[in-house]
Amino acid sequence: MSLQIAEQYEENEQYDKAFEEYKKLHEANPKDMNLIERLGHLSMMLGKKNEAADYYSKILEFDATNTMVYEQLMDIYQDNDRFKYYVYRGNLHSIEHKFEHAINDFKKALNHTQEEKDIITTRFVLGSLYAQTGNNTKAIDEYLKLIDYEEIPSETYLNLANLYIAEDALPSAINILERAYSKGIAVDKIREPLAQLYLKNNNLDKAIEITKDELLKAKCLLEQGDTYEAYKLIEKADEKSKNTPNYYSLLAQYHYMQKDFDKAFEAVEEFDKLQKNSPLTYQMKAMICESQKDEYNAHVNWGKYNIIRGNKDIAINEYLNAYQIKDNDPNLITSLAILLEECGDKNHSMEFYEKLSNLEPNNTKALEKLANFRESIGDYKAECDYLEKWYEADKRNYGLIKRLAQSYEKLKNKPSAVEFYKKYLQVATTAQDYDAVKSHLAKLENTEMAEEEGLIDKILKFFNKD
Repeated sequence: MSLQIAEQYEENEQYDKAFEEYKKLHEANPKDMNLIERLGHLSMMLGKKNEAADYYSKILEFDATNTMVYEQLMDIYQDNDRFKYYVYRGNLHSIEHKFEHAINDFKKALNHTQEEKDIITTRFVLGSLYAQTGNNTKAIDEYLKLIDYEEIPSETYLNLANLYIAEDALPSAINILERAYSKGIAVDKIREPLAQLYLKNNNLDKAIEITKDELLKAKCLLEQGDTYEAYKLIEKADEKSKNTPNYYSLLAQYHYMQKDFDKAFEAVEEFDKLQKNSPLTYQMKAMICESQKDEYNAHVNWGKYNIIRGNKDIAINEYLNAYQIKDNDPNLITSLAILLEECGDKNHSMEFYEKLSNLEPNNTKALEKLANFRESIGDYKAECDYLEKWYEADKRNYGLIKRLAQSYEKLKNKPSAVEFYKKYLQVATTAQDYDAVKSHLAKLENTEMAEEEGLIDKILKFFNKD
């Protein structure tokens, strides 16, 4: 028994003998994909379609995305088992991300079977596909059709509950998990999700009754105002639990309720280390600041909270309230400038970039934004003023020096344009456009030009006429 013998038989077109040799090798090496593929291929050649199907199915156990295998299985079942044909075609379309085609295939598969097990599996897949394509209503319908069967995947209940939650139907989500729990279906999988839903729905006694999670019990007790019993559970948390964000959020809530705001803030900082950029971090900080009468930081944290949640207009309002209290915080002013620009209010945004540049004269980002804005509205003189300030803070910026030269040339300010082209050639000796700039400078030095007023200057001059 050797691979060489089997290959020799195959090469000599003695396919029956090759097939038997490969089978012996497969029994000794059942996970060898090469052997399984050869057995599948030879089975097809010898007309052993049932055996070929078995071997191709084994390949899918190791490689569920093998499109060639799905195509082979479709060929095998096309004429003798339409249910399996449509199932494998649906799987092929799924891995190709052609979900609408896959849905149609699985719907057709249902029309070709009366077997309960096949119906359950197919409807479960259909529910998953509908959910994946954002059709929650149809997904819910498919999962509901499974509920009355006995042997269904426990994930049916969990998936259905999640769909109800997505549709803001919390009572329905609770009801479906209660049905599973009361039937004793996958109790260990259902218990904690159901307890979480009870907590979310303020059914605190029920949550405490069924949960085995001591921190969840502590959360419920805090919500009930029983801080003493809650803290006892928090203190008893094991080391694994003490390294979770949930532990520190509960600790923060406990200290907040005890009005120990410094400890509450410390707990929030620990929470943030474990769960970066969570809206809960800024919500808790905002509430602590409000309790401490720190209106400025309360508004700032509510702003950050709303940014993470995608509520930019509310965040801007919070930041503007903070700015009314304190108008010299560069971080706040930067955040306002960026947010206003993202929301399309460019003029207002530039006001804050201007304030930022006054507070931080060397803030090159603010100066760049202001220069670009002035260029966009045709105020080239002001653009040059900002570029000059930017240059003072960043004198080795080759691109900036060249831009200054071009901007002054645009204003027909020949002396300044020549000055900056020369500076560019001094610092950018290895630049690809060095020779081109040098040639351009030579032409410019021999060109007569009179300085031109910018568009804004012309407009102002027109309106200032007597």
